Amino acid sequence: MTESRHIHWIGAGLASGPGLVALATELGNVTVWDMTDTRAKMLQAQVKGDNKLGFGTLDLGNDTSVAAFKAKLNAGDVVVSMLPAALHVTVAEIALEENTHLVTSSYVDPAMAALDAKAKAKSLSFVNEVGLDPGIDHLFAHVLIGAAREAGVLGKGHEIDFVSHCGGVPAEKTEFTYKFSWTPFGALKALTNPARCIEGGEEKVTEKVWHAVSDLEVAGETFEVYPNRNSIPYIEEYGLHGEENLKTFVRGTLRLSGWKEAWTDIFTKVENADIDELKALSEQLSRDHSYTENEKDRVVLYVALCARDKDGQDIWSASLALDEVGSGWQTAMARTVSLTVAQAIKAVLGGTFTPGVHAALTDAAEAKNWLRGLKSAGLNIRAENIKL
Repeated sequence: MTESRHIHWIGAGLASGPGLVALATELGNVTVWDMTDTRAKMLQAQVKGDNKLGFGTLDLGNDTSVAAFKAKLNAGDVVVSMLPAALHVTVAEIALEENTHLVTSSYVDPAMAALDAKAKAKSLSFVNEVGLDPGIDHLFAHVLIGAAREAGVLGKGHEIDFVSHCGGVPAEKTEFTYKFSWTPFGALKALTNPARCIEGGEEKVTEKVWHAVSDLEVAGETFEVYPNRNSIPYIEEYGLHGEENLKTFVRGTLRLSGWKEAWTDIFTKVENADIDELKALSEQLSRDHSYTENEKDRVVLYVALCARDKDGQDIWSASLALDEVGSGWQTAMARTVSLTVAQAIKAVLGGTFTPGVHAALTDAAEAKNWLRGLKSAGLNIRAENIKL
């Protein structure tokens, strides 16, 4: 890792602060690019030591602004996109043109995946899914499955249950049980998407996810969880596709106890709303249930794997959990997302990733290194029946 390889972090929004400050403090070769310098100046004041956080103005819709940005890029630099997911490919095209690596915290979509050959041809690493969810959940999964493989309980026909649930919730429970950090529209749209997972050894499709809410106990506290998106592709990605007796495999969303009851009216509206009505509902929820300045938020992530014998007796089980509370520029969501992005950036600079488009980290040993780094950064990670 050399000082000449610069980090260009695009977007100084609510999820960026802690990672930016940590990188600038440690490396000093970081520039944040945004529409204004307001948050950059605030974050610079948090940087410790003699290092500075650079700032540049970038408007992706302005050709002159984009040209000025490109002029600051050198081959081998790392460009970080913390913009809305729809803009990641625009940034990726710039990275290809200027021969820089790329890091995002978002899921790999088909447009990003289609850039794999081009990135490989230029020996560039385009690393995605390195935030919270997706991100830390992947790290937990690979560590647990790696430990189960070392324990010799995989590939033996045992019953295997795997669950991964994550959610951002208010630190102080409200009657509504939830508060919004960003526009509620995305959360409302997500409720309309069907979910796929494995339950009882068979693939299950849930058209309305609020019909599949169940209880989950973590460290003595009961939460409500439901399946989210399509879990099925992650069976192979996590290395469990050879398990002939996979009974449960679900990646889902976590909410505070009482969420389903509190949101009953919301579900009815979402089920019957057109796009304009959904936008209106989003605006109302934003007014009524958004975080106030310096109000504390909370992130809870729980990932567990259990192996059972033919009689249904547990023969091996372990779990990893994260429970983080924050506020201000260091919200729990900001810390968990951006500090993981920072780990990914350092890994790219260190040559951990091969060229091409990547969906997170897959090596269990390296995942442990990242988790140790996150613990050193102050994240509250709990391990049960497993060592990090």
